[in-house]
Order: sequence, then structure tokens, then C-alpha cells
Amino acid sequence: MITLTPVAGEKLKHLIAEEAEPGSGLRVTVLPGGCSGFEYAMTFDLPAEGDEVVEQHGVRVIMDRMSVPYLLGSEFDYEEGFQGAGFRINNPNSTGSCGCGKSFTA
Repeated sequence: MITLTPVAGEKLKHLIAEEAEPGSGLRVTVLPGGCSGFEYAMTFDLPAEGDEVVEQHGVRVIMDRMSVPYLLGSEFDYEEGFQGAGFRINNPNSTGSCGCGKSFTA
């Protein structure tokens, strides 16, 4: 369904331990908006009824049913570099994106 890289998994485990309540995971949601049509929202949350949950590298990734089709086959990664650090979503369902990479077209 989705892939969480080992680097992203380690970073998320650290952040969840510091900032979220026990049992939480990374909730990824696709919402209408952004400059390309859809945007990603990521928060720490507990799974709710009807959610799809994938666990990799000791981290739960939680998605609502409406977001799942947009996220199928996506890879979640964490990168650190000269221009900053952050999570990146490599989404094969995207037919285009804005320059900042926060929104996409499907």
C-alpha cells in the first residue's frame, strides 16, 4: 500500500515519543487545496474506526478511506540537506506538483 523508509521511520519514532500520546501514529490525509489541486496534511493521531493502518519500522501510518486511493504506492521519506530537512512524499499517483512539493495534481 505505502512504504515508509527506514530513515523516515526512525525520525518519526523519535518525534512520536517526544510529541504524541502513546499508541499514536502518523496520520496522512489528502485534502482539496494547494496550488496544484490537492495537498497533504500530516499530524500525530490515534487510529479511528474505518481508518487504514500500515505499520512499518515500528511506526503506524494512518490514512482515512478517502485518502487511500491517492496514497497507494507512495513512499514516505525524510531528508536532511543544505536547504533544510523534512518529510517527502514520493507519490506515483501524482501527475504534477507545485514547486514546493506540498501540493499535487492527481
